[in-house]
Amino acid sequence: MSTKTALVVSAHSADFVWRCGGAIALHAEKGYQVTVVCLSYGERGESAKLWRQSGMTMERVKTSREAEAKKAADVLGVHDIQFWDLGDYPINLTEAAFFRLVDVYRAIHPAFMLTHSKEDLYNHDHPAVSAWAQNARITAQAHGHNPEQKVLGAPPVFLFEPHQPEQCNWKPDVLLDIGSVWAKKRAAIECMEGQEHLWEYYTRVAQQRGAQAARNSDKKITWGEGYQSVFPHVVESLA
Repeated sequence: MSTKTALVVSAHSADFVWRCGGAIALHAEKGYQVTVVCLSYGERGESAKLWRQSGMTMERVKTSREAEAKKAADVLGVHDIQFWDLGDYPINLTEAAFFRLVDVYRAIHPAFMLTHSKEDLYNHDHPAVSAWAQNARITAQAHGHNPEQKVLGAPPVFLFEPHQPEQCNWKPDVLLDIGSVWAKKRAAIECMEGQEHLWEYYTRVAQQRGAQAARNSDKKITWGEGYQSVFPHVVESLA
């Protein structure tokens, strides 16, 4: 039986923790090999705490953010975390990086993919990455691209929650119960010391999505994550 895989395309080095850390930990426990691609360290726009320290340099910021993300990834059970150092504010989504991501799709053939919302008024890196990552998925499905390789199938794509969903036209249609792995997600959140101000915010988000999930099911759910699906779900039962 082949190992199942999943792919997370994260614009910045902390995004995968806040937005889908529960999904990562949950599927890692189920035996999935989860690959996380961090396109940027968030060194300019998401590292204010570090920049307030005297004598801080760009390389020190990057080193610190990478160490935090690696620690969080280890807590969550990430199989492979990659740092592509494409810069941020704005992120530099090069052609070379695009085909590198196509190669990742073709190499691991993910059972599903997670990335950012289609809109984000507060961080234009996020929707840029969402469109770019989904375009790479399309190229990975193209029979004429490197035809000697096995083409990608049709892995579902789920868009994780932006910081202010009401302003980003993001509406969850998938609610994931992460109660069994909440302790891991919270521990991973606390690894992101450069953005300590977000720890409690994303704890409240998880509680809110958990409450919403409970109201839409007959289950007792406390902690949750919300996702917006891009494609229709193909199912064999509506029960």
